[in-house]
Amino acid sequence: MTSERDLGRYTQAQIDEYYASGQWTDENFTELLRSRAEAHPDKVFITDGTYSLTFADLYGTAQRLALGLRRSGLAAGDRVAVQLPNWAAFVVAAAALSRIGAVMVPIMPIYRKDEVSHVVSDASIKMAIAPAEFKGFDYVSMFDEIRQDSGTLESIVAVRAPENTHESLAARDITVFEDLIVDGIEPAEVDAELDFRVHPDDPFVIVYTSGTTSRPKGCVHTFNTYASGARALTIAFGHTEADVQFGPSPITHTTGLVTSVLIPLIAGAATHVMAEWSPAQGLIEIQKYGCTAAVTATTFLQTLMAAAEGHPEADLSSLRVWTCAGSPIPASVVENATAHLPSTSVLSLYGRSENLSTTTCTVSDDPNRAITSDGAALPGAEVRVVGADGFAVPRGTEGDIAYRGPSHMIEYLNRPEDTAELYTPEGFSRSGDLGVMDEDGFVRVTGRTKDIVIRGGMNISVREVEDKLADHPDLLSLAVVGMPDEKLGEKVCCYVVAKDGHPVPSVDDLRTYLTDRGVAIQKTPERVIAIDELPMTATGKIQKHVLRKKVAAELEQPTAAGAL
Repeated sequence: MTSERDLGRYTQAQIDEYYASGQWTDENFTELLRSRAEAHPDKVFITDGTYSLTFADLYGTAQRLALGLRRSGLAAGDRVAVQLPNWAAFVVAAAALSRIGAVMVPIMPIYRKDEVSHVVSDASIKMAIAPAEFKGFDYVSMFDEIRQDSGTLESIVAVRAPENTHESLAARDITVFEDLIVDGIEPAEVDAELDFRVHPDDPFVIVYTSGTTSRPKGCVHTFNTYASGARALTIAFGHTEADVQFGPSPITHTTGLVTSVLIPLIAGAATHVMAEWSPAQGLIEIQKYGCTAAVTATTFLQTLMAAAEGHPEADLSSLRVWTCAGSPIPASVVENATAHLPSTSVLSLYGRSENLSTTTCTVSDDPNRAITSDGAALPGAEVRVVGADGFAVPRGTEGDIAYRGPSHMIEYLNRPEDTAELYTPEGFSRSGDLGVMDEDGFVRVTGRTKDIVIRGGMNISVREVEDKLADHPDLLSLAVVGMPDEKLGEKVCCYVVAKDGHPVPSVDDLRTYLTDRGVAIQKTPERVIAIDELPMTATGKIQKHVLRKKVAAELEQPTAAGAL
């Protein structure tokens, strides 16, 4: 099997190998979903606490939405921003867009105008699908403001809009999601009218990642690159039709999209997604829906275990595997979870938006591997730890963790130079994350070459925060670094040098300053430390490692001097 599509740095030999091995297939998203609907039409696939959809419901609704989208003017190759919480409607939208060849660009619900405007511009977004309102925020009004200055954004679609708002939304040229779903037509009739098949090597999704620059980059994936990663993880986690995936991780993030949608779809299993994380409510929903597996940032498991201690009546016996991603799992977390969940395997995973899972522990590995490592490469993929020259360093030596395999993106959207810079002479993609590989091929992430903070699994670009604070009227200079946090792994810390005669801003001052400029609250500083001058190298670069060590040392003290 070969593909005539433009697949970036993939060689023809690799393409042939991935097809021959079954890591890539000739089945697209629609065909996979249809096969599930035909085999198990009445099996509930997705629940979100409000809505429940069987495989047949999901397939039929997605087909009818796809037709409505096509009739509204959306075409293959058009890019659509989908900024939804963990609602069943997200999967309906994803399936419908894929059916007509439109490219989904998921955006996490926490992002506001500044971040969203960048994605709309960078990806030339034509349509946006968003909640009418969620957690008190008016998403459609935000997109309406963005539309005024956009040269590409034409349509805004409101999900879960109250009935009494439909008329006013229409007056603002905002479409109600349900109104796009064509009534009175069978899926087969939709196929006849659309008369179009999407190839699994066509662009499927563009996921934005923070990376090392002040603006996130769009990772262009095909259905095959995404599905290959999900297929490998399905095997690694031992998924079967009997599983029910638990999904509190954002479904618009790589982790949620792969583990809450594709893995259960590939396995013929079920999935339960949770839009607002509450550990106490999580206990209830895991028991109610019989959830068996989860992939989350470590903090989800930590807070769930803390809640379980206060609710001894909670029954979590259905859980068989919980995988922590985003940062190494502290040994205490694994030990605590194992004590509370003796029948549950606690695994660790390390990945990135460029290639989904880089390394992971599996259900067949020694349980201690989750404590001592972040797993090994999945079958069909290769991972090396490389030096500055791009070639492998000796085992046990720290270097850049690099990946080569079937789940790597095609390119960074609009950034050919950034894409080219990723690759080593042997075609491995550098991560910018430092790690050490042992003799058995298991990798432990030890640090980062790129300047980001990982807060609860979320990548935060340090430069983005610094750029937004650069014009603060009270500050002469500043530096943002990550500081250790027991629950979230890291939080944002800001060192500041105040101008003479100006007050040192407090944490609340800086958070308000940033959120007023459209920055998500999770990206803002949670500690501010006043300093007379920033430590510099001889060439004038800020010594971030000195500041990281300084705040880490201060956090070990009962009271951290200089902290506000």
